[in-house]
Amino acid sequence: MPINITMPALSPTMEEGNLAKWLVKEGDKVKSGDVIAEIETDKATMEVEAVDEGTVAKIVVPAGTEGVKVNALIAVLAADGEDVAAAAKGGNGAAAPAPAEKKEEPAPAPAAASAPAPVAAQPVAAASQATKTESGSRVFSSPLARRLAKDAGIDLSAIAGSGPHGRVIKKDVESAVAGGGVKPSAAPAAGVAAPVAAPLAKGMSEDAVLKLFEPGSYELVPHDGMRKTIAKRLVESKQTIPHFYVSVDCELDALLALRAQLNAASPERDGKPVYKLSVNDMVIKALALALRDVPDANVSWTDSNMVKHKHADVGVAVSIPGGLITPIVRQAELKSLSAISNEMKDLGKRAKDRKLKPEEYQGGTTAVSNMGMMGVKDFAAVVNPPHATILAVGAGEERVVVKNKQMVIATVMTVTLSTDHRCVDGALGAELLGAFKRYIENPMGMLV
Repeated sequence: MPINITMPALSPTMEEGNLAKWLVKEGDKVKSGDVIAEIETDKATMEVEAVDEGTVAKIVVPAGTEGVKVNALIAVLAADGEDVAAAAKGGNGAAAPAPAEKKEEPAPAPAAASAPAPVAAQPVAAASQATKTESGSRVFSSPLARRLAKDAGIDLSAIAGSGPHGRVIKKDVESAVAGGGVKPSAAPAAGVAAPVAAPLAKGMSEDAVLKLFEPGSYELVPHDGMRKTIAKRLVESKQTIPHFYVSVDCELDALLALRAQLNAASPERDGKPVYKLSVNDMVIKALALALRDVPDANVSWTDSNMVKHKHADVGVAVSIPGGLITPIVRQAELKSLSAISNEMKDLGKRAKDRKLKPEEYQGGTTAVSNMGMMGVKDFAAVVNPPHATILAVGAGEERVVVKNKQMVIATVMTVTLSTDHRCVDGALGAELLGAFKRYIENPMGMLV
């Protein structure tokens, strides 16, 4: 029977995306794992793979379409040996959710057995879709595995997944059907209901805003996916996280001298330095080491537990057209300054090209936002969950300081730590910032 290819979820929070490009055309044969399309999300452009083998019978959503809802029908695949023309007609019978700009229709009734079964295209290096069981737990599985399990009448939660992160894949379901690979059902844990956030205060309507300005004195630019996501997450952060701020001044002269010395000593490869350290590279390393020294601040909040992280995964805010993205330097406390520098150059370039993989910008345990290169003296950043901290870095500038009862000139940088007060109290935040300051002002400690 014909197989519907639907818009995949490239991340756990994705609700819609843009179908940027088709890499196949009607009549092309594809096999499982072939890259068939490029999808633009709010953060990146991702390739998606075919899950099944067959022939592309019909492309339903043309390239360049924006606001395509997750699970919307985008193409129809004819299985091997199936009539392509008949498959294309059969695929038309499957209802697809409307694009974002249109009002969504109610969910269709379950299709008859003869209707084509929707199969989401598989995102490359993306999180699997999750199915909720009756107990409320989430079972990560591939679209094909879900279809096979449904046809066989098998509960996905009873299957031991062998895919990445325990994901249930096709062969797991086939093994279960054959009589093996089914794990005992665990008794449902007594869960504690998460508190419901207070309703948002409503802002001014668009009509109310536009009435304040003369007609013709403005133009309307629709929000893209990135801007909508940034707005949603930051409002959620300020509404649900009690922010606490602590600031400190750091002298940079020793760090700048060490940086110059290290850069001058860099070997060359193909006529170029192997590394070129920036102040931000050293800030990343200093924050990672500070979190290693103050592990109680390297945490995330959940309603029932404090998540204590074993490594410092430092996200770094990168400005890109239309917004920003935060690629992550994993286990930064274990990496050399040159490794951090080269990794950030690669991540920064691919971030601006929107070529980051989801795992390269999702998660992390803290973040750095550096506006010093823009001349900003000091500011406070917004905590981005699941982080409990974010460090806002201002510009280094010459200031008069007192040393040994003498006024001298020093290069000073102001940093502000924003914390989630639910898990990082004032004293703990001050301890973390004090450790960071020590590494910045005594940078040789970052080399040993």
